[in-house]
Amino acid sequence: MSTRGRHVQLATRGSELARRQATTVKERLEDRRFEVSLVEVETEGDRIRDELIHRLGKKGAFVRSLDQRVLSGDLDAAVHSMKDMPTESPPELLVAGVPERARPGDLLLTPGGADLSELPGGATVGTSSLRRKAQLLATRSDLDVEPLRGNVDTRVEKLLAPHRQREHQRRLEAEESEGEGGDDGNESDSDDGEDAQTFERTAQEYFEELSPIEQRALGREIDIEYDAIVLAAAGLDRMGLDGQVASQELPPADFVPSPGQGALAVTAQEGELAQAVNDAIDHPRTRTETTVERIVLEELGGGCIAPIGVHAVIQGEYVHATVRVQDTTGTEEVSANRDLPVADHPAAASDLAADLRERGAAGLIDAARETQEDPAAAGPGEGDTVR
Repeated sequence: MSTRGRHVQLATRGSELARRQATTVKERLEDRRFEVSLVEVETEGDRIRDELIHRLGKKGAFVRSLDQRVLSGDLDAAVHSMKDMPTESPPELLVAGVPERARPGDLLLTPGGADLSELPGGATVGTSSLRRKAQLLATRSDLDVEPLRGNVDTRVEKLLAPHRQREHQRRLEAEESEGEGGDDGNESDSDDGEDAQTFERTAQEYFEELSPIEQRALGREIDIEYDAIVLAAAGLDRMGLDGQVASQELPPADFVPSPGQGALAVTAQEGELAQAVNDAIDHPRTRTETTVERIVLEELGGGCIAPIGVHAVIQGEYVHATVRVQDTTGTEEVSANRDLPVADHPAAASDLAADLRERGAAGLIDAARETQEDPAAAGPGEGDTVR
């Protein structure tokens, strides 16, 4: 029986980003005459909101619940962020479709547009990724890297909140002072460049000109004031937030992305539907590049317990692979840049991983594993979220 025109139930997490990602897959399948409905599934990662994901002990906190529904036959397929996926899965479950990848790199976000070199010594940068923390410290050992959890919009709000709140409060105080007949403002620095003594805009006008995410930030409570945060470019793009907050694209040669970052994966049981999904949405270039990245990750065995970046890009007949394996402080690393033949990329990726292990990557990963197994040794902020 043909799968064309059949109704497909597609599992997704309930976060805004996950729903947007699943919607892109839904639309592509509908373009190929599938009827598709999205079904939200709560995952273990969603339930454990106040714990860094690496404390779960293994990768896949946002994946397993969805795939279990597919394997049980309750749902037909599931949409995942590729970098969330564990490297091992049941043999009857296939990555049926890999759509074209979005931007794979990381962005540094700041309230006022500073780049990484312009951050002051001791600046607080938010991320709960072991990889991003190690890469930041390798570049700027003077930074204070603090944990940051939450969905993409939540993280951006946490960055903007103290800065936008101060700006709004200055205007309120100036208006109150004017109403009492006093001085019309106090000298202070202004994030948006306005003269802090004159304020061309009222507090209400200032509020109305803010973007929606800036407006929400005004009501957010603050635990840590961040000078900058690091997020995946793809997440910001998919949430429609690119341009609403100042950002700098971090060079992928130094800030090597997580394996599969920016890519989606659609899982399904082996069979006619899986083949139809593959025919409809699979992007061969993205599949090849992410296959190289995930093979290197699988062979190294780091999962989410060690700072590992792997980025592959097809260049003609070769896949150029960049790999960076670090310790959790960013002071030690084993790295490689290698051109792998496209025609034999799985085996070549395995050979690359073996070379890295022999050159010391295995020792760095083992040390990271021991640190994560001892929470007291890990210290605050040594976690990895998969978002």
